[in-house]
Order: sequence, then structure tokens, then C-alpha cells
Amino acid sequence: MEHQPALPFLRETLLFLTLVGILIPLLQRFRMNQVLGFLVVGVLVGPYGFGLWVDQWPWLETFTFARGPGVQSLAELGVIFLMFLIGLELSVQRMWSLRHWVFLGGMVQVLLSSFVIGSLAYFFGNSLQVAMVLGLVLSLSSTAVVMQLLSQHRALAKPLGQATFAILMLQDLAVVPLLILVDLLASKSTEGIAQAMSWTALKSVGVVLLIFVIGRRAIRPVFRLFARQHQPEVFMALTLLIALSTAGATAAAGLSLALGAFLAGLLLAETEYRHEVEVTIEPFKGLLMGLFFMSVGMAIDLREVANHPFWIAVSVIGLMAIKTLVSTAVFRAGGMPWGKSLEGGMLLAQGGEFAFIVIGVAATMQLLQPDVAQFMLLVVSLSLMVTPLVAKVGKTLGERLDRLNPSSGAALEEADAPESLAGHMVIAGQGRVGQLLADVFRKQAVPYVAIEHDAQIVSRLAKLGRPVYYGNAARLDLLHKLHTARATALIVTMDQPAAAMHTVKVAREAYPALPIFARSRDERHAHELRAVGATAVVPETLEAGLQLSSFALHTLGLPQGNIAVALQDERESRVRGE
Repeated sequence: MEHQPALPFLRETLLFLTLVGILIPLLQRFRMNQVLGFLVVGVLVGPYGFGLWVDQWPWLETFTFARGPGVQSLAELGVIFLMFLIGLELSVQRMWSLRHWVFLGGMVQVLLSSFVIGSLAYFFGNSLQVAMVLGLVLSLSSTAVVMQLLSQHRALAKPLGQATFAILMLQDLAVVPLLILVDLLASKSTEGIAQAMSWTALKSVGVVLLIFVIGRRAIRPVFRLFARQHQPEVFMALTLLIALSTAGATAAAGLSLALGAFLAGLLLAETEYRHEVEVTIEPFKGLLMGLFFMSVGMAIDLREVANHPFWIAVSVIGLMAIKTLVSTAVFRAGGMPWGKSLEGGMLLAQGGEFAFIVIGVAATMQLLQPDVAQFMLLVVSLSLMVTPLVAKVGKTLGERLDRLNPSSGAALEEADAPESLAGHMVIAGQGRVGQLLADVFRKQAVPYVAIEHDAQIVSRLAKLGRPVYYGNAARLDLLHKLHTARATALIVTMDQPAAAMHTVKVAREAYPALPIFARSRDERHAHELRAVGATAVVPETLEAGLQLSSFALHTLGLPQGNIAVALQDERESRVRGE
């Protein structure tokens, strides 16, 4: 009788942990991309690598993942935690602050790339359903690879980094409806497909809304209760419980485990415990990412490269060329200079990790033939492997283009005001109110610098010679670069309440004596800004009402002095919340 291990897939788990323990330090030491390293190792130790020779040399089984179920279990666990980590990086607030890039730039990039790639797939003899799936899935880029490259070059806070992150955000969100579409297309039933799509969409929206409503009400109190314990293992257990239970809830509703994990991360990203969760799972982040990408490498059969070397090479080059052209056009239309646009286009040229998920699901449901699925997995994998080189070439070409037209690219660098600047005004935000302030200061010869997170506004104003820099005003290092410690005052004009609150709070903690004047939406927002340290607050709705009251009282013949006193009393009482 064959001896069964006490734990299922124990050998595979031990082998994976051993490989990760050796691989991660080596990749970090030689500054190699971890994603590519895990992919290559996955290919070598997978069923289509050394696993092919297990029958000839049985001792190889100790060092390979030759059994399908073990690999599949590792892959599913890796997908769950990959989606959870991505959800944790996002937040409704962050998506809203980048909404133009997320919902316009990202949508255009996905739809246009899908149309071109899907049309080519249909031209080469694939059915309409298969062409739709391939077009959509290959339009997505690798969040993991691109984010790691941006982090390595410290470019996440720059305009190109923010715009790239926003487009990747939309792509991450697009995976859920894409999985639903695959499920519908795999049914091969044209009758009632509209009803099926409507019912699936309604069920999906209902489940997501239910999770959000319950999650928003439950997560904070639960974390608040357990946070009092000050025990890291309790916090870790609670984090895992929320991630896995939410994934289980979506699976029970007929949706994917990955969707539930993503929603769990998104819910935690909205709480004040987000950073604590990030710190708690940071030691496991590389492990979980490696788990996913190594399992992806295990599914790749390199023998197919030898069978179709020409078409695979052409497909990789074609895919990356199409996505480079489309993404470059999107960045350029969003106000980026040509050099930065090309750099961003080549950065997003590869296929994404979600292709492995979607293509795997489509192949399991027999929507894609096994040979087509394996071919596409190879194309995506090879595009991922050459991405660091392609990105480096894109950066070099982009810098050369911007040097040919320096005025277009210089405006979008992070704030770095002249060292001699002192006694100036710092304006956070260059919307209508911020530009009005800048015009007044300029006419009165008052020195100022402004910071704005919208690349189009920065580019336009910089061309007019205005001292406007790109960046997030809530970042302390950028405030230091603007020499805010030597400024006369900081004026916060952003129209997003959360962003204004964060900026005032950060600035007050860093510069206790600095006068901070802020614009608010209404009296409630004004009271919150005062509570976090604003010296004076001007509610825009309140000031409009008071100005109209002044005109009306003046027509009644009241003395101007009495009107001024009455309005000031009303202003102060409302801002104080009385």
C-alpha cells in the first residue's frame, strides 16, 4: 500500500519554499526582475521542464513539480493573494483623483488595443468568440512587472508613473467582466445570451454591493476591536480571514475567488488600518507573488517554441508593437510629451499576468483549443521576459525625444524650486481658484510657486512661464522641495475634500508655525480642515451666500459697517460649527 503524506501536496509546498528561499535573495543581489526570475524557474522545475525526464531519472521528481493537482493548487492560492495585494494598492479615493486617466485613458487603451488585436485574431481564422477573448485579454498589461519597474526607477510619483498606474488600475478592474464574458461565451448558446448577460451582471453587481455595504460597516469595528490587543499574529490572522472569507463569499455566489480577494483588498484600502495591513503582509509579498508567477511558468511548454519559432516571434513583436502604438497615442492625447508617451507605451507593451488566468479558464471551459491556449501563454510569457529590456530602450528613446523639445518634458518633472526662494506663497492646486490666486500674486509682484497633480494643467501653465510643478501636495518630500519651511503661507485650493484634508494635516505636522489657508466645499468640510490644523478656511458655498446677503442687505439701506460685522459673525459661527 502506497504511503500517503499527512498533508496534501506537502512535497510541492516544501520545494516551493526552498526555491523561494534561494531565489529571492539571489534576484535582489543581482538586481534582477523577480517576476521574470520566478517565471524562468517555474519553467525549469515544472511539468514541461525537468519534469519531462522524471520517468527516465526518477530522482528528478524530488526537484520538480510533475503532478498537475499540486501545481493547480499553488496557482489558485497565488491568484487569490495577487488579487488581494492589487486591491490593497487601490482605493476609491485614489481612483477618483486619477479618474480621467483611469476611466478615459484606461478605457480607450483597453478598447482600442482589443479591437486591433481581436481583428487580427479573427483575420487569422479564429472564431468571433475566441477573437473577442484574445483581443480583450491581450490588451491588458502586467501590473506586477510594470509597478516593479516604476518602483526601481522611483517614477511612481511622476506624471508618467501616475498615468501608467491609473491605466493599470482600469485593466485590473476589467478582469472581472472579462471572466464573466468568458463564462458566457463558453456556454456556446446564442439564445438568451442577452438575458444571461443581464442576469450575470445583475448578480455580480448585487454581490459586490452587498460585500461593500457589509464590509464597510463591519471591517472597521472588527479591526478596532482586535487592534487593541496589539498582537501582530492576531492582526495577521484577521487580515487573512477577511481576504479568504470574502473570496469564499464570491465563489459561493458563482463568481470567482479572485474577485472576492480583490474586493477584500479594496475594502481594507479604504480604512485607517490600510498601512498596518501593508506592513503586516510585506514579508509575505514576494512569497505570494512568487507563488503565482512560478505556477505560471510551470504551465509553459517550451517545446511549442521549437515547433513554431517564426510565428511566436512575430506574435510577440506584433503584440508589443500594437500596444506600444496604442498606449503612446493615449499618453500623448492625455497631455504627455512625445518622449514620455513613447516611454509609457513601451512600458505597457507586454501581455499581463491576468492572461494566464483568463486563458486558463477559457481553455478549461473549452472555449480555447489547448494548442491555441498554449501558444498564447508562450507569447505572453516571452513578452514579459523582454519587458525590462524594452522598457530600458523606451526610456532612452523617450529622453532623446524630450531633449529635442525640452520645454514639453521639463514641466512634468517633480517640484524642485530654486534654492534662493524664500518668503513666497505655496499654492497647492491649480484649478480655477488656484489660478485666480496665482494671477493676483503675479500682478502684485508676490513670489509664489504652485504644485498640481494634473499633468495637462502643469504642461499648459509651464509653457506660459508659470512656476508650476507636478506632484502630490500631500507628499512631505515635495513640500520640502518647494521650500515650504521658508514660505510666508501655504494655500490649499484643491477641490477634493480628502486630498485637501491630507495636505493640511501633513503640512501642519511638518511646519507647526506656518500659516495654512484652505478652501473648503462647505461648512462641515471647513470645520474638519480647522480641526487638522488650517489657520483659516474659506467655504466656497458659504462665501457665495454671504456675498449675496451683502448685496441684499445693502439694498435695504443698512450701513456697510453693520453688514460687514453681521456677515463676519455668521462666517465665524458657521466655520466653528455652532
